[in-house]
Amino acid sequence: MTPQRLRSAARRRRALFFGLTFLTSAFASWLMYDILRANGFTPLEKAGLALFFVLFTWITGAFWTALFGFVIRLRGRDRAVIHANEVTGRTLASRTAVIMPIYNEDTARVIAGLDVIWSSLLRQPQQGAFDLFILSDTRKADIAAAEELAWRSLVERHGAQGRIFYRRREENIGRKAGNIADFVRSWGGAYDYAIVLDADSIMSGEALVALALMMDAHPEAGIIQALPLPAGRDTLFARLVQFAARLNSLMLASGLAYWQLGEGNYWGHNAILRLRQFAEFCDLPRLPGSPPLGGEILSHDFVEAAFMRRAGYEVWLLADLGGSWEEVPSNVIDYAARDRRWAQGNLQHLGLLPTRGLHWLSRIHLITGVLSYVTSPVWLLVLTLSSIIVCLDALHGFQYFEPGSYTLFPSWPESRATEIVALLTITLGVLLMPKVLGATLALVKPDLRRGYGGAFKLISSVLVEQVFSTLLAPAMMLFHTSFIVSILAGRPVSWNTQERGDRGIRFLEALNRHKWQILLGVAWGAILLAITPRYFYWMVPILAGLILSVPLTMLTSRASVGRWMRRRGLLLTPEETNTPAELRALQDCLAAGAASAHPGPETEGRKTAGALPGARPASAAAPADPAGAGVAAFANGASENGADTNGSGANGSHANGSHANGSDTNGSETNGSDLHPLILSGQNMLAAASATGAGLGAARQRDIRGILPLTRLPERVPLPMQAASLVYLRPRDALTGLQRLFSGGWTGGTSL
Repeated sequence: MTPQRLRSAARRRRALFFGLTFLTSAFASWLMYDILRANGFTPLEKAGLALFFVLFTWITGAFWTALFGFVIRLRGRDRAVIHANEVTGRTLASRTAVIMPIYNEDTARVIAGLDVIWSSLLRQPQQGAFDLFILSDTRKADIAAAEELAWRSLVERHGAQGRIFYRRREENIGRKAGNIADFVRSWGGAYDYAIVLDADSIMSGEALVALALMMDAHPEAGIIQALPLPAGRDTLFARLVQFAARLNSLMLASGLAYWQLGEGNYWGHNAILRLRQFAEFCDLPRLPGSPPLGGEILSHDFVEAAFMRRAGYEVWLLADLGGSWEEVPSNVIDYAARDRRWAQGNLQHLGLLPTRGLHWLSRIHLITGVLSYVTSPVWLLVLTLSSIIVCLDALHGFQYFEPGSYTLFPSWPESRATEIVALLTITLGVLLMPKVLGATLALVKPDLRRGYGGAFKLISSVLVEQVFSTLLAPAMMLFHTSFIVSILAGRPVSWNTQERGDRGIRFLEALNRHKWQILLGVAWGAILLAITPRYFYWMVPILAGLILSVPLTMLTSRASVGRWMRRRGLLLTPEETNTPAELRALQDCLAAGAASAHPGPETEGRKTAGALPGARPASAAAPADPAGAGVAAFANGASENGADTNGSGANGSHANGSHANGSDTNGSETNGSDLHPLILSGQNMLAAASATGAGLGAARQRDIRGILPLTRLPERVPLPMQAASLVYLRPRDALTGLQRLFSGGWTGGTSL
């Protein structure tokens, strides 16, 4: 589509989206106003109406986005957006670095994921245009030792000398954003693009190549974001999230791409960056003031997208690209802990809203990031105000005669039953319709319907997910509210490693995290039941979620419950009924690593035989290092033929001796390219590395770069990055921007 036609489409679509959103919200707010003013309009009711408008606008935007996405997915194609299939058959004319920043992560999971990604990439004819960088910010010496040893084994297994690199920073300045910036400053000049992965990301080789081809085909694009689908976790909570996301995310992504077009957003991973433009325009400034609202910007992705668009380059969401996955926290507690970090980072964006030069839609992205957490205390305030108003009415009764009036005719209470029913129907429709639309798309497409276990299982799963999401929402509301309060009170968060495994929550931990929520639910419910029992029943879903928060958190954190659901065909996703090769290979790698942690008589000998040269057998291992939890490193066993970079070690390697894809590139069986997991403690890793001459001793110091001589890092080709000073809007800039906005500013080029 030509730039002129794209601007015209942007103007029409954004006028339609924002017009429908605000008209729907205004109509619902008018109904609420008509209900409230019927029998007087108190200051509390006025405050409640204002908050209701904010909340309803928030959910209405999601409703219209889902509806647009539903129509697009039903029709099959949106001609105004970019599509992955437009580059089918093209040849790459660029070089791409695949980079994974890590920080004190589970080494076994990281290396298993990278092994799967690299193996999948090697099956692509254009794999030679890619290199892989593991960018470590790890502070713990035992984890750093595991990373280096696992990286060495990964390189040797794939024969990837000069293709897979490991770098550990001396100081993790700037956290993840600083880690990526350090890569750009050191080696960014050697590559045209960088694909950013999280520690739990999985991408197929086909998706990686497609992203690079899309960048080649669209020189106007600075960032292209793939859609990562949650997968791979077994707890009930994670399966609820995975099911809901898989059912609705493709539809919602299509809806977002419909009205955002080239002014989309960046989510920090599973995305490709144009490196020279990223280096020139996207270095992050330091916010004035001290944390939590000042200092280093924690949530970097939205800001980098805004800066890239300010520089004139487009940011696209590629909604139809498959082969992109991520993992989600496995329980409510870990999910809330991640949200605590994100809440602080998003609230920092308030300080960037008045920055000069930002596209108006980039400011909308920053605002929506803030609202994703601020709407929780707003919801709590609405519930609190409504409870206070109802209790006051119940205590005082209706005033039939105004104070000081001397009339024989009382003021009878007015009923607004019709308006109440209409408002309730609209609210439920706006809240539930996105899930109904997502389920409808799955039901009308036979392959997708079978992927969810069939029509009956799909509908049952939607109902199960709705029940649990309703009960879990009140606890998350209070978590988010406490986060906002603590941030505004000046208490910053520490950016710790995210829990990524299937972690079950015990009773004491759940009680410690939910005790105030339970007390609030009991007190709130007792007051309502005593004063206004009729309103109490309306509040039962909220109160039940608070009072039952401990058993709910414990139940949903159980992997056994999630697997029980799966055996009965509930909460299934297409990735489970027809598992992609990359996810199946990841499961095999992790299962092999877990099995080798408890070897039986049959596996003990094979484990020793497959160890790194010079590694001690299990019987001669050093005493367990208390700081070094067992980490699965992959043993060296690749033969000369099996270590080629043209496809050996591909999908589905097992610990039981099955070969990667069964053959090498010549069709002959590879001698020793099996994947043998080896469980090593921190001390065992050091011993193994010393025996092979890996020179790990220098890396034992906490702040020393861990660069092994097995394969040297590429020659530095730096790209300079210099953060620009923040320049804020002046009143005249705001007036000029508004004039542009209303005179044609719904186009793609309006900045303030």
